[in-house]
Amino acid sequence: MTTPIVNTHVHVPPNFSAFTTPEDVVASAHAEGARAIGISNFYDQQVYARFAELCREAGIVPLFGLEFITLVPDLEASGTRINDPANPGRMYVCGKGIDPFREKSPEAAAIAGEIRGGNDARATEMVEKLDTHLRAAGLDRPLTAESIAADVAERAAVPVEWVSLQERHIARAVEEAVTALPVDERAGVLEKAYGVPAKAALDDPVGMQGEVRSRLLKAGTAGFAPEVPLSFEAAYAYVLAMGGIPCYPTLADGVDPVCPFEEPAAALARRLVERGIHLAELIPIRNTSAVVDEYVQAFLEAGIEVVAGTEHNTADRIPFDPACTDGPLSAAARGAFWRGTCIVAAHQARVAAGRPGYVDAAGLPAADVEELVTEGAAIIEGTTHV
Repeated sequence: MTTPIVNTHVHVPPNFSAFTTPEDVVASAHAEGARAIGISNFYDQQVYARFAELCREAGIVPLFGLEFITLVPDLEASGTRINDPANPGRMYVCGKGIDPFREKSPEAAAIAGEIRGGNDARATEMVEKLDTHLRAAGLDRPLTAESIAADVAERAAVPVEWVSLQERHIARAVEEAVTALPVDERAGVLEKAYGVPAKAALDDPVGMQGEVRSRLLKAGTAGFAPEVPLSFEAAYAYVLAMGGIPCYPTLADGVDPVCPFEEPAAALARRLVERGIHLAELIPIRNTSAVVDEYVQAFLEAGIEVVAGTEHNTADRIPFDPACTDGPLSAAARGAFWRGTCIVAAHQARVAAGRPGYVDAAGLPAADVEELVTEGAAIIEGTTHV
């Protein structure tokens, strides 16, 4: 039996996304036959109500998630790469099945303010540095955080207050500013800005944006400003305060060599349980099928449920149905991801109704998992309405 198409990790505008608007996300998911889609945005969740309404109108179950960049000081001190290959000690953390519409406690509100405020301050600093650097390279078109945010809001058809700029937004603004130059001036401006000739083709916007990020926005470059990561503990507490399930997004062979924290798979599973994490996620399009199966098996053997997503955080409009770099998911992986998504759907519905979900307020498993699988399947397949 083929399981329905489900996906627990999609970035929705105004986050940088493959899609133009929240409506575009949901219409595309509906056209592909997706039954459950998980929004997993950085920094701001004001678009979630619109996303939920659009999903329900389309007959899709909306799953609510979050993504954070956190810092683990002891692993930073030891130089350990976790799931960010460029920054030792940085750990991406997600929350799944949150209740984004609940009133935040003072503590949760403070964390949310820290997340948004820290990112907005960093983005402003980066744009200011870039503007100065690019003017010196011959790009006269001014860049400001306000103008870029306004453009993002217009593209996404959302209020500008919902926009918290990401590196990808800034890189796109630079690429578009360069592309607006006369054709014979573009290569020279980029060479002055980079200090070396550009490698990306000037008619390849995605490639140009990637090169802008690597040459002008990363550590040691002209537009870099340090990230303002949360502590792992603060992100974990925030997920629980929002009624969610702390979740570890796994990079695995999405980078070569695999980050030391993540190998071998069984050791990663043990480390996650030690940190109170009982749900893991893969983005299979980064991974071979064999590696996905290896990590899924290790997680399940450790009592960690698994889900899968696609991110859709580049301009590439890949299918919503997760697949691996070398082909489709195995039957075992697909079944495990379906099971995990059912658990998230049931947890989300239970918590919204004031009932215990997959984990409790301390992050500990708190429910009969098989009951959650059955409840979640009914929600996603449309036999139970929430």
